[in-house]
Amino acid sequence: MRRAILDAASTTLRRQGVDGLSIAAVLSRASLSTRAFYRHFGSKDELVAAVFLEHARAEKRRLRRRMTGAASEAEAVAAWIDGRLDLAFDDRIGNDLRRLSLEAQSQAMGPAELIQPAYAEMLEPLRDALQRGSQNGVFHDVDPVTQAQFIHGVVWTGIARQWASGDCDRDDLRRRVQRFCLRGLGIADEVIDRVCFVMERG
Repeated sequence: MRRAILDAASTTLRRQGVDGLSIAAVLSRASLSTRAFYRHFGSKDELVAAVFLEHARAEKRRLRRRMTGAASEAEAVAAWIDGRLDLAFDDRIGNDLRRLSLEAQSQAMGPAELIQPAYAEMLEPLRDALQRGSQNGVFHDVDPVTQAQFIHGVVWTGIARQWASGDCDRDDLRRRVQRFCLRGLGIADEVIDRVCFVMERG
């Protein structure tokens, strides 16, 4: 029953956005009663947060797969960045994920409990790489939680620019974002050059 509600909510959210989503519309799509809804969710916000969290977990798994071949923490960060840029450039990434990502971003100034658990989940692979790099002395003066948020902000700006204009070159944007973020982690330019070269070949 919970699965049916989440599936219906996910479809409604993609089509109508957070503002257009109503419990009644979700229940109508799932052919369930109000009582069934409140057995699993306490409010619309709780349902929306659950949808975002579920999709963030799927995105986390996808990003971890992108990072598995990384030979260093710097490469892992670069791979995470490249994986997130898929949202803007890779047609194999479904419109569902793009739409839900936009909806989540539109709620950034809303209640923290609505999207923060989902963002924390999606940032986890990046945070882990930053933590390892900090412990190994690869990254300097890094707070993994804060730095992960900063990096995501830079990446999201690139994604949004491509969605708005459609005229970005992926290789150029990837290189610029990776260089900017890796410099912020204290990585030497020659190491950044090697990492970017590996990413371009991959």
